[in-house]
Amino acid sequence: MTTLADLAELVRAPAALSVPGDVVAGAAAAGALGPRTPALAGASVLLYWAGMAANDWADRGLDAVERPERPIPSGRITPAAAVGLAAGLTAAGVGLAAAVGGRRAAALAVPLAATIWGYDLLAKNTAAGPAVMAACRGLDVLLGASGGRVTRALPAAVTVAAHTWTVTALSRREVTGADATLPMRTLAGTAVVAASAAVTAPRRVAALPAVLAGWYAARYGAAQVEVVRDPSAGRVRAAVGAGITGLPALQGALTARGGAGLLGVAVAAAAPLGRLLARKVSPT
Repeated sequence: MTTLADLAELVRAPAALSVPGDVVAGAAAAGALGPRTPALAGASVLLYWAGMAANDWADRGLDAVERPERPIPSGRITPAAAVGLAAGLTAAGVGLAAAVGGRRAAALAVPLAATIWGYDLLAKNTAAGPAVMAACRGLDVLLGASGGRVTRALPAAVTVAAHTWTVTALSRREVTGADATLPMRTLAGTAVVAASAAVTAPRRVAALPAVLAGWYAARYGAAQVEVVRDPSAGRVRAAVGAGITGLPALQGALTARGGAGLLGVAVAAAAPLGRLLARKVSPT
């Protein structure tokens, strides 16, 4: 019998703490923070969970060989239940976004959902995989901006997308391990991402965004340095986990850069909580 713990493992429930900050950062950048922001963040979480369930459904054959302990190959969740859950969560996420944000939110939620499914079913194991996943996160940031001037949120969307590219590129070597050049490239990308989050529009470094961006870079960067030293599969998985659970610190920096300092701190606070919960349910 399927339990709540099995479902939480299927959708990587704790990793969803890295999701609401996308919407909040986008809303802050676009001047759109308001009563509907939490609901849009909830829609984003539903779509994220849908993607995780669809990912495991699409990878069920590979997981039977490489990760037989996962919910589907272990028999704890049937393939039909997993794909049904993914479809239901997708419909709920798009529906919620449209209900609270109208046509402008729907115009971003629909392509976001399509990109998520496109990654899981088509792009994941291709050279385009990291770019498609990065597009998912970029669209997620713009979803939060849908109630304001979306173009103002483009820099934040690109920053989060660039971070996502580094995590996804590393995640493709979670089982086999990597060569040292890969983490060196992603580490360079992380440095650029952190620097961009710390700089405000007049090209000045703002204190709070810089502190939060530095926190993000220190945590995620240190994990990547370990992969450079030892590019084994275990180190790669640890770096991927650090990239996922450390994202709220980056989102907090972007939120603070958008003028919502206290909210940025609150978003960043999800980072240590995510690391704590990741000890119980793996985010990767």
